[in-house]
Amino acid sequence: MAVRRLIDMLVAAAALPLALPVMAVIAAAIKLTDGDPVLFRQVRVTKGRRRFELIKFRTMTDARDAQGHLLPDRMRMTRLGRFLRRSRMDELPQLWNILTGAMSLIGPRPLLPATIEEAGEAGRRRCEVTPGLTGWAQVNGNALLGEQDKFALDLWYIANRSFRLDLIILIRTAGVALCGERFNPSSIRRAHEGHSRRRG
Repeated sequence: MAVRRLIDMLVAAAALPLALPVMAVIAAAIKLTDGDPVLFRQVRVTKGRRRFELIKFRTMTDARDAQGHLLPDRMRMTRLGRFLRRSRMDELPQLWNILTGAMSLIGPRPLLPATIEEAGEAGRRRCEVTPGLTGWAQVNGNALLGEQDKFALDLWYIANRSFRLDLIILIRTAGVALCGERFNPSSIRRAHEGHSRRRG
């Protein structure tokens, strides 16, 4: 939608210069406490199943077990990383992804190509819209949720998205940044019920 894209570009173009000093401080803190690399880069999927390189600040180490397998996320999360995740400041570099059109301010979480493929029809439907910096799943539990709940919330958003819903998400995103993530059972239940009816 042209209006959404215009809003995305205007907000990202205005926010990026303002965020640069904060981003410089974060980058320096990561380099001093955790070393390189400062940024985390990973291929994700956007609208139309196109692939792009998502960028964010690194919040975890590359620690592995004796067999060479990565340790669980909770064991690799750095002290600074926990703060960045909680405040959502690790996602500031994604303003660049928004400017390039790979992401939107609001939408489903950008997922890995393999996750999209494994999801089948649900994965195809998630690629009908541009993934977002924040979204319905992110403000209803995010890291506290299982993958099925996240998918249900994302699909519910796609079926019901509107400027009013986007405004609610923006307000709740500010609350998450200030107060932390909260599990929202009513939104999750509604998302699963709506998802079941559409598929049936």
